[in-house]
Amino acid sequence: MHQIGSRRDFLKTASLATISALGASRPRPVQAADDIETLRRDAKADAVIILWMGGGMAHAETFDPKRYTPFKPGMKAQDVASTFSAIPTAVDGIRFTQGLERMARVMDRGTLIRTAVGADLGSILHSRHQYHWHTGYEPPVNVAAPHLCAWVAHALGPKNAAVPAYIDIGQRIDGNGEAEELKSFQTGGVLGSEFGPFRVPNPVDAVATVRPPAGMTLSRFQNRARAYKRLVDASPVARQASDYQRESLLRSLENADRLLNSEAAKAFDLTLEPRPSYDVYNTGRFGLGCLLARRLVEVGARCIEVTTEYIPFVNWDTHDNGHTRLADLKTQIDAPIARLVLDLEQRGLLDRTLIVLASEFSRSVLIEGKADKRVPDQVAQPDVLAGLATYGHHRHFTGAGSVLLFGGGVKKGYVHGETSEESPFGTIKDPVTVTDLHATIYHQLGIGPKFGVITEERPFYVTKDGVGKPVKAVLA
Repeated sequence: MHQIGSRRDFLKTASLATISALGASRPRPVQAADDIETLRRDAKADAVIILWMGGGMAHAETFDPKRYTPFKPGMKAQDVASTFSAIPTAVDGIRFTQGLERMARVMDRGTLIRTAVGADLGSILHSRHQYHWHTGYEPPVNVAAPHLCAWVAHALGPKNAAVPAYIDIGQRIDGNGEAEELKSFQTGGVLGSEFGPFRVPNPVDAVATVRPPAGMTLSRFQNRARAYKRLVDASPVARQASDYQRESLLRSLENADRLLNSEAAKAFDLTLEPRPSYDVYNTGRFGLGCLLARRLVEVGARCIEVTTEYIPFVNWDTHDNGHTRLADLKTQIDAPIARLVLDLEQRGLLDRTLIVLASEFSRSVLIEGKADKRVPDQVAQPDVLAGLATYGHHRHFTGAGSVLLFGGGVKKGYVHGETSEESPFGTIKDPVTVTDLHATIYHQLGIGPKFGVITEERPFYVTKDGVGKPVKAVLA
């Protein structure tokens, strides 16, 4: 498998895989039925919420504090460790960084993995690592790899037939500099369109996604939807697709119509949330996305991804001003995530809902890639820091990263793995790969690492080659 050296190369292979999905025949399960039944019986969770810190969340600035080094003009870059001081959490011996005080108070409900290591994919591109994290496969792939949530939807089906099994909240596609890259992994892939995402780009306007357009009656909208279905079925693109893919697309349209006429649609209306609760979550788009996720889990959503939104050079993509930008990002995520954990717990839903906070990789002051597998620098880092613009963690680092897990049968108040106390703060004990992290998530849902489908006359699994191993140490 060759390395992809540019976003253009990545898009070529992703597009070819998407086109190949149109001709894919009906996928057939490849795992023995008795194995599936055993796993389902032992499952600890039946819903997942992925909290995606798109852009590269620096572990030493968030959940894995090192020595605090405040900014001083003229300081050496090599002396920078954490640019935030450490704070205690609800668990003795576990510390976060300043600005995550509310999340620190709920750490006794979850597990912190400090040693999530990124794959070696050649030149580090957000698009490639995001594709790998969300699908479990390293691009290029000649099969349209489904998103993790699409696999969950396919394996388990909907909890509520009126609620989309896979919902994406907060990621805008229009106007994004990497829209096509994002679309390449946010799909049902070979599983079909019905397992793709129901998109809610802006949670403030979520209710609009389950209502006819302004000025259009419901009956007129339904007539238009029926006409659209006929058009889709007769279109040249549809004729090139397999019978299964055409059927899957039409089923996805039927699912959307079912939601439109369901009581569950009220969950999308955030104006129905009591004001005191709404105000806690209302730190911005991401915070309200967490509120929407909670409301959707309550009505039977199966797998939800809420993102801080990946936009090149924005949010966690801190190529500059790492410290000041993270200070703001923490205000956006701290209260909503803590409240999400507590709300689900109070409603008796946390034990069966697995919350996963993750990012495509971490960041370092000095190293691009890993200490032993460096790649060409993409961010200029002066040896001496003159201002705040260069203070913080700006280089893409795959040698360690933090993942937080809450609920869904994981241990409470537990830390897994160890990173070094010296820069670049890489993994020194118990590394966790994307493959094994996915196997852990699937295991809690009753899905084995070899669950998959036959497509193009060969097996395609939920974990790469079916070899993922759940990290049993983090499971209760």
